[in-house]
Amino acid sequence: MTRIVEIPLWALLLLCAFAAVTFASNFLFPSVRWFFRKRAERLVARLNTRLTRPIEPFKLARRMDTINRLTHDPAVAQAIIDHARTHRIPEEVAFETARRYAREIVPGFSATLYFSIAMRLSRWLSRSLYRVRVTGEAEALADIPSDATVIYVLNHRSNMDYVLVTWLAARQTALAYAVGEWARRWPLRPLIRALGGYFVRRRDLNPLYRRVLARYVQIATEKGITQAVFPEGRLSRDGALQAPKLGILSYLVTDHDPEDARDIVFIPVALNYERVLEDRVLIAAGSKGEHAFRLRWWTVARYLWRHLQLRVTRRFTRFGYAAVSFGQPVSLHEFLWQGHDDPTGALAATLLDRIEARLPVLPLALVSEALTEGHRTLPEIAAHLDARAETLRAAGHPLHHASRDASEVSLVALRMLEVRGALRIDGDVIQPQPSWDEVFAFYARTLPAQKLL
Repeated sequence: MTRIVEIPLWALLLLCAFAAVTFASNFLFPSVRWFFRKRAERLVARLNTRLTRPIEPFKLARRMDTINRLTHDPAVAQAIIDHARTHRIPEEVAFETARRYAREIVPGFSATLYFSIAMRLSRWLSRSLYRVRVTGEAEALADIPSDATVIYVLNHRSNMDYVLVTWLAARQTALAYAVGEWARRWPLRPLIRALGGYFVRRRDLNPLYRRVLARYVQIATEKGITQAVFPEGRLSRDGALQAPKLGILSYLVTDHDPEDARDIVFIPVALNYERVLEDRVLIAAGSKGEHAFRLRWWTVARYLWRHLQLRVTRRFTRFGYAAVSFGQPVSLHEFLWQGHDDPTGALAATLLDRIEARLPVLPLALVSEALTEGHRTLPEIAAHLDARAETLRAAGHPLHHASRDASEVSLVALRMLEVRGALRIDGDVIQPQPSWDEVFAFYARTLPAQKLL
């Protein structure tokens, strides 16, 4: 028992490594997880005392528990059987495929990351890049029953939408939202998942995947999880509102029983920016007919480096307004009682109509519209802005501008375009660059009613 045993150094190091892993797995990691989980539970308890809509237990469930629950759901189980029969494979193989889909979809929400870091970062980023203006929020949220599930329905202008809405909704609750393939790359994937985002495929769809995704959305909705939905499905390539994609909405409407299920209240939210960060990339993708657009990493790095230089030298000026306007809510129970041949399509059309009815009107869009119509002097552009603003204000659209003088408002917007090299200002004469015509048309189409087509 006391003999000395000689072993090679590599074997000793390997033995110590196995011992360390075993110790960590059985003693250290469980203690660390317990410590952080207790802290998270205390944080959630404090948050729920001030949030208008407390965080639901389903959102805080362990991710693996939710995956197991989803893969053993009766509807998913039937889809697994059908998938196995269709593809002539063992049910065990189909089950593992469904489980892989569930692991891909189900988020792993972290209240600490969401409220302590993401919310503060999104607030700082939104305010540092834009002059944020919000209208109609209190009225839209005033009469919603406490036991109803709230779904924010938004038009999709920019990837900044996620940042802006995360901050604004944090005063009410924590949002869950669907994200596409772009967010599945490292390091975005673990971050988005921890913030409550669930991943949705745009390609390689099949009935089994659709059933797993549908059941996750339906279960989360049944448990009262507040969500954000972009019915357009992708960023607008030309600035105008796009035709709705019915995927997520169809999951919410299908099999919904107004007599037994909790009500779902859809809140239309209209977003507009004086500067869409991806405008040139989106326009290029639209002109090429590309379904998806790509941001090259070196393009992003070059932009960030230039932005940092402007920040350090204090030459950076914000990108104008980012405006958010809340529309009239839609109760799914009341909507279904009206009777529709195609309830999902009718609901999507109603929500987009209400979004368009509340689209904020911003000075740069009006100036861009004037340029597309051939106005080339400051007085002409100011007169156009004054007339159009009056018409849109009468139609109920929120207008945001820093001054009541149309000439001054127009000049500020023109200066923003001049800084980007889109035009030259020579006294009262405006000289647009021909290469920017598509950009002017892009922002003109963000206007509601009588948009340039």
